Amino acid sequence: MKLALLSDIHANIQALDACLLHARAQKAQRFAFLGDLVGYGANPCEVVERVMLLTEEGATVIKGNHDEMAVTPPTEVKHVGASTAAWTHQQLSAAHRTWLDTLPMVLHQDKILMVHASADAPDLWRYVYDERAATVSLDAAAQWPGVRYVFGGHVHEQSLYYRGSSAGLMKFSPQPGVALPVPSHRQWLSTVGSVGQPRDGRVDAMYATLDTDRWQLTFHRVPYDHYAAASAIRAAGLPEFFAERLEKGR
Repeated sequence: MKLALLSDIHANIQALDACLLHARAQKAQRFAFLGDLVGYGANPCEVVERVMLLTEEGATVIKGNHDEMAVTPPTEVKHVGASTAAWTHQQLSAAHRTWLDTLPMVLHQDKILMVHASADAPDLWRYVYDERAATVSLDAAAQWPGVRYVFGGHVHEQSLYYRGSSAGLMKFSPQPGVALPVPSHRQWLSTVGSVGQPRDGRVDAMYATLDTDRWQLTFHRVPYDHYAAASAIRAAGLPEFFAERLEKGR
């Protein structure tokens, strides 16, 4: 089976549609969404509805911190990440908010654990930026029997960590389009990047595919109409910073 792993869409319908089209061209048979469907971008309703439809075809979805904030916006905006939560809340219907609210924090499927942030405390939204944080997350995943792979997002970067002969993890920097062997006799942790808000200086959307027959993981970069996504942010009256970020990729 080929599984498409998508995270951090952030209400960017242009990027989501481009990644879905690309994934289908890669013969993806199932989709998994690793949180943050909304926040920052101008099309939360369209993104949520698109993903809800895909769940009827067997897609799996977990909750991200922006999904949680969209359901219950903070009373005081203390950081840039919360600045669009109230607007997103108002755009979403009651049915959308109820659906987001009932999403699980973690999904365990055989050898695979999906979690938006770190597995050691999913509801605290800790970032997995380096080997130390990846080790903590992978160690915590041991509470779910049989887990060999942890997949998440949250950091808007594509990364792959694996446990070698020592207890610590080693970080590998993947190249787009290159299938990497990830045999199940090792333990692996990956952040699959952001569909809707890349932050590495490139504007192309990010996602990954996992081939569970061959146990190969491939990271992808997908061009999309980021100018249209930025224009939608401006038209909605959202902060200019989020439009510029799509245009600059950082």
